[in-house]
Amino acid sequence: MSLDHPETSAAPVSAPPSTSVCTPTLPGFTCGLDATLRVVSGKWKPLILYFLAQDGPTRYGELRRAIRDVSDKVLIQHLKELESDGLVKRTDYKEVPPRVDYGLTPLGVSLAQALVPLCTWGVENMAEVTRLFAQRDPSNGKGAKA
Repeated sequence: MSLDHPETSAAPVSAPPSTSVCTPTLPGFTCGLDATLRVVSGKWKPLILYFLAQDGPTRYGELRRAIRDVSDKVLIQHLKELESDGLVKRTDYKEVPPRVDYGLTPLGVSLAQALVPLCTWGVENMAEVTRLFAQRDPSNGKGAKA
């Protein structure tokens, strides 16, 4: 049982990855998780990777419709960052009217696969997360900003 929330039972937590997995091998990173978070940091980047992994090469407008609340400015910025990080490939077909699509590189595919357990956790715990966010900020149901 959780002491903070007696109504929820705490499941046993599996052991964290061994320190050899998370030990930095290159200067500038605290651990492997640090390297991962640096390329997926940003509210929308994991969703961009998710939708590109689901649908394959995708045009900007389709991606914009799939990720409902993102602004054009932020989506463009995140796509450029993911491209410069080697996760997304932008293909310009040099056609009139212009046609450009975005797809995952092999590195992007490997990261998208690593995000699957997070997606599974979200599906399994969505009701509880929604309830907790509603408790935090009943006015919008999404939770207060930290």
